[in-house]
Amino acid sequence: MNQEIMDLYDQYLHKLIDRREFLKKLSILTCGTLAANTLLPLVERNYADAAIVSKDDPRLHTDNIKYSGATGEVRAYLAKPKGNAKLPGVVVIHENKGLNPHIEDVNRRVALEGFLAIAPDALSQLGGTPKDPNEARMLIKKLDKQSTIKNYIAAIEYLKTHSMSTGKVGVVGFCWGGAMANQLAVNSPDLKAAVPYYGRQPAPEDVSRIKASLLLHYGGLDERINKGIPLFEAALKKESVDYKLYMYADAKHAFNNDTNPERYNKEAAQLAWKRTIAFLSEKLKE
Repeated sequence: MNQEIMDLYDQYLHKLIDRREFLKKLSILTCGTLAANTLLPLVERNYADAAIVSKDDPRLHTDNIKYSGATGEVRAYLAKPKGNAKLPGVVVIHENKGLNPHIEDVNRRVALEGFLAIAPDALSQLGGTPKDPNEARMLIKKLDKQSTIKNYIAAIEYLKTHSMSTGKVGVVGFCWGGAMANQLAVNSPDLKAAVPYYGRQPAPEDVSRIKASLLLHYGGLDERINKGIPLFEAALKKESVDYKLYMYADAKHAFNNDTNPERYNKEAAQLAWKRTIAFLSEKLKE
């Protein structure tokens, strides 16, 4: 599948074009030889089969929890290594598909590295993440931005004050969650570290409010997101924010999502993950 098709699908995925426009442009790109009903299954996620850390991993304690947020109770998936040691906290923020099995798997991966990890469901106020990823995308669009930010700030507070926490908290977010991780860096002075994966950047004038250290991951082929980097980086330098930025030359948007074979870049994902864990360990454990 060529890059033009993937770029087109990315526009549709993020609601930059509607389904009619998507199908029209797809037909032009494929000269009518590739129907949408054969394309979409190729790029849809196969969450369960791609899990790296089993939900029954004996090394972990996992639980479905609720905490109080700005819009009421927020559902979240908690994972931690077994034992009674106090651990730094990490909030894992999902993509625009909601809290699905892939993100729960990522949350378990974080926990195995020695963290108390929770993955909140941003769609809790709308009944929770549905199984249909397309429906989840539509619901994400209905969320109020400021209330959602406050719900995630409440997750930081939940971990900061948890009986099994050291009080230090970081966040890692992907795609929609990467943008949210940036917003939490702007809006939460309690946050120690933020790792946005290919996330939309905050407004340059908001960068002065960032107190957390940042680790920024971008895919070299992700033109839509990358066009916001120059202004963001200039503001980070101007405000002397502690940050590191990595560009993965041959990687697409969502390159870390190993349930999506059309986007997943194993080399980039593994390197970014290694850097992520080293960064969170440095900022939260030392």
